[in-house]
Amino acid sequence: MIKTSKIFAISLFFTLACSSAAFADGNAFTPLNFDNTNYYNSNVRTSDATNTSTLSGSAVTQEVTGSSDMQDAILKLDNAQVDVRGDLLNLKAKYADIDAQYKAIKNERKSINKQLKSTEKRIKQIEKAKEKIRKNMI
Repeated sequence: MIKTSKIFAISLFFTLACSSAAFADGNAFTPLNFDNTNYYNSNVRTSDATNTSTLSGSAVTQEVTGSSDMQDAILKLDNAQVDVRGDLLNLKAKYADIDAQYKAIKNERKSINKQLKSTEKRIKQIEKAKEKIRKNMI
């Protein structure tokens, strides 16, 4: 009882210690479009261009932040991510095919193994029957 309560207390302390960083005020990470003046960083440059996109019929305006080089880099990374996801889908399809073949061969091997054992058992039974007949002949 004491051991479990110690483990519970230690795990509770560890959980609280790890989660306190998530609830701490003034974390190092702030989103680019964060509008709270308490966290405003004067070194962040924003461009005057804005993107307008429609989501389910309502217009949403987003402020584009960063230089055009950063936007190009993000676009290239997005394209690379799409390519890698396409490769992943191809690999998953190939894996599924090979896995299906593996399972089919495994099932076939299992059924042939059962047939082997039953055939060996029949041979042993025939041998025993022959031995009984030989003993009766003597």
